[in-house]
Amino acid sequence: MGGAERSARKKKQAARAVSQARGGNDRTKIIVGVVVVVVLAVAVIGGVLWSRSTSDLAAPKPDNVTSAPSARDGAVVVVGKDTAKVTVDMYEDFLCPACGAFEKEYGEQIRKELDAGNLKVRYHMLPMLNRASNPEGYSQESANAALCAADAGKFPSYFEGLFAAQPREGTAGHDKTKLVKLGKDLGITDAAFEPCVQNGTYNQILDDEMARVGKEPSLQRDGAFRGTPTVVANGQPVDWQNSSWLSDLLKS
Repeated sequence: MGGAERSARKKKQAARAVSQARGGNDRTKIIVGVVVVVVLAVAVIGGVLWSRSTSDLAAPKPDNVTSAPSARDGAVVVVGKDTAKVTVDMYEDFLCPACGAFEKEYGEQIRKELDAGNLKVRYHMLPMLNRASNPEGYSQESANAALCAADAGKFPSYFEGLFAAQPREGTAGHDKTKLVKLGKDLGITDAAFEPCVQNGTYNQILDDEMARVGKEPSLQRDGAFRGTPTVVANGQPVDWQNSSWLSDLLKS
């Protein structure tokens, strides 16, 4: 049964309870009134959660995707021109809420500088929150799919699509069928793409990258990986919470 149907059924139950209460005593009316409020609240909340957890992946608008060149280099995807003045490494996770907020805050500015040829970004999409989905595994499955899309030359648009429909922590995330469909909607026709997603072709190199960043001195804080998102320039972490971090880098 879909979320809309469940919500309608709950509302009908509430209406029936109201009708029955009209002929009862005051105590009955009070009890039923409380029940009605609870039922309606559950129906509304349930409908909202259901709609959020099943939001579909969709191809982003072209204006939201950089036109800069991109290529996969192992577990890293490099986006931007080699002649760019500034190169940064970005460590993100497609399930990470802070990463989603980071992209909403700075994504447009990053795209603008990529398109202008001023910036080159090395994207490290990590399976850091692999255990934070239910069932586990979405962080790795989405990161693997993004690398598969990079092989087909569609990483920037795939990246934007995944963050635009980012699932909440604790949910199932988007399954492999949806991850494949997103690629096809973006125009990926390479026959290798679907098996790459379904078989987790890059799972091992993603695990290796996660292990590497856990030991990289420049990425440590209090003896552990700083977490996602992390931005590094010239071998040093950047305070991306400073709203002028990118413009400051480009001025230096």
